[in-house]
Order: sequence, then C-alpha cells, then structure tokens
Amino acid sequence: MPRPTDLCERYTEPHRRYHNADHVRQVVRDAALLAGDECERDRALVALAALAHDVVYDGKPGDDERRSAEWARDQLMATGVADQDVGRVEDLVLATLTHEAAPGDRLAAVLLDADLAILGSDGAGYERYRAAVRSEYGHVPDGAWRVGRAAVLRSLLGRGSLYLTDGGRERWAVAARRNLSGELEGL
Repeated sequence: MPRPTDLCERYTEPHRRYHNADHVRQVVRDAALLAGDECERDRALVALAALAHDVVYDGKPGDDERRSAEWARDQLMATGVADQDVGRVEDLVLATLTHEAAPGDRLAAVLLDADLAILGSDGAGYERYRAAVRSEYGHVPDGAWRVGRAAVLRSLLGRGSLYLTDGGRERWAVAARRNLSGELEGL
C-alpha cells in the first residue's frame, strides 16, 4: 500500500489549490458510490487508482498523469501487490490523461466520472473549483489562460455524454453542462 504520509505530504503541497487532499477524498468517495455493485477487488482497485490519480501534480498535463501512474506502480510493486492488479491501477490512472474509457471498462468509467463530479456541483461549489484551478495555473497569463481554458471547456461540452456511468449522468450531467457553459460565456 502507498505510505499514508507520502500521500498526505503530496496532497498537501502548498501549490495545490484544487488538486489537493479534499479533491482526492471526494474522488475516492464518489468512486465508491459509483462502484457500489462491483466486486470487492474491483472496488479496491478503483479506490487505489482514485488515491493515486493526482499524487503528482505540477500543472503539467500529461506529465502529471504519467508520473502519478508510475508512482502508483512503484508503490504497489514495493508492497507485493499482484502484477495484474498493479497494472490495472496504473491503467486506470493513465485513463485520466484523456478522460476516455475503453468500451466496457466500467472501472475506468467510474474513476473518470468521480474525477469530473465537481463539474456538476452547485454554483458556489463550481465557482470555488474554477477559482482554485485558475490559482494553480497562476503562472499562465490571463489571455493564454482564457484561450486554453475555453478549449478545455469546449472539448468537455462537445462530448456526447460528459459522464460515462448511469449514476454519473443522473447525478451531475445537467448541472455540469450549465456550469461549463456559464464559465465559457464568462471567459
């Protein structure tokens, strides 16, 4: 198992405003909710992936996810977790690179929906999220931020379905589209 102090240290790094301990706890909680009918082993694998998915976060999309997956692999291998389970957790973390799950990959769908659950929060919760993410990218000039953020928002809104599980769609889809559209209009 990952060393709890290492997880705590990483998720409380001072540069984290959104991708912090609160976020990872919410992802673990929402993944457990969405994976409720999965077998115990699968629930454990998605929980481990949820814990590890943002363990490395330096505001470098792509690199952060790859390094988080490597961290999970190294930690799990060091504790003797079965190779197939290590590989599965690593693959789940890597799914957060594109936020796309292979057809039929229910565990990836659960993790990805849990990670995006914040998008479907109430207005005040979404505004806290938006401000925290902007703060994490404070080094990016406003003009470049608006262009990049608009591309991300359009990409999310352009998906046929933002959430991959029935539970995710039922809980968060309507509010998420409203929040994303509102932020895009405000840019």
